[in-house]
Amino acid sequence: METDGHVTIIEPKKGWVPIDLKEIWLYRELLYFMTKRDIKVRYKQTVLGGLWAIIQPAFTMIVFTLFFGRLAKIPSEGMPYPIFVYAGLLPWTYFANSVAASGNSLVGSANLITKVYFPRLIIPASASLAGLLDFFIAMIVLGVLMFHYHFVPGLAGIFLFPLLVGFTFLSALGAGLWLSALNVQYRDIRYVIPFLIQLWMFVSPVIYPVSMVREKYRWLLALNPMGGIIKAYRASILGHQPVDWFLLGVSILIILLILSSGLFYFRRMERVFADVV
Repeated sequence: METDGHVTIIEPKKGWVPIDLKEIWLYRELLYFMTKRDIKVRYKQTVLGGLWAIIQPAFTMIVFTLFFGRLAKIPSEGMPYPIFVYAGLLPWTYFANSVAASGNSLVGSANLITKVYFPRLIIPASASLAGLLDFFIAMIVLGVLMFHYHFVPGLAGIFLFPLLVGFTFLSALGAGLWLSALNVQYRDIRYVIPFLIQLWMFVSPVIYPVSMVREKYRWLLALNPMGGIIKAYRASILGHQPVDWFLLGVSILIILLILSSGLFYFRRMERVFADVV
């Protein structure tokens, strides 16, 4: 642009671009509507609608109970295996579905990205937020199992539960930011995501207790952000044992590391999304 003989050149910022939280706040209504859109698209023209949020973890619990609980005789920390595995499947199903949705969210919103400006962070964030509805719907089955097996959470567990939900969301968002940004650059990532999630489940204590891992190697389990989170979910919801604060603390640190690095990488790549998506 030229004014009075002076030329103004507008160039994108180089290097690491800071997170503009004020800008995200200004676009909060867009985040709400995109989250609402993702929920509607998920259940549009479906016969069962929101029941799919219950069917997926419930039938997975039944299959795991038959094969791992009864046939493989995997221990369940003194609890009935159905409620043990469902308490782990509840956060895991949300995490896995949110990572898959947010990882593919930018490519799926290519038309929107190339036409109008808004903070691109809203797209994977809305995909992760939309999955929370399924999470809370699926808790109905957990409530039925707790009533059937006579499990009552303690007061400390009730207060800890919202914190665990928040960190599960941050974990899914952090992984989703990395995968969504990489997916724009390298389309192979869309094939890697389901394979990665499948492997991730088996290195997380979903179908087996942490006690099956030798004590000297448990710190490796804590490096998995969902390792300490899933164990803490069981302890807070079922109240059958105290919370492993060391395992949970390490997992939270890993979550914050993945989230912060994902945010900075996402922001750095954001300027080229419209060109290569």
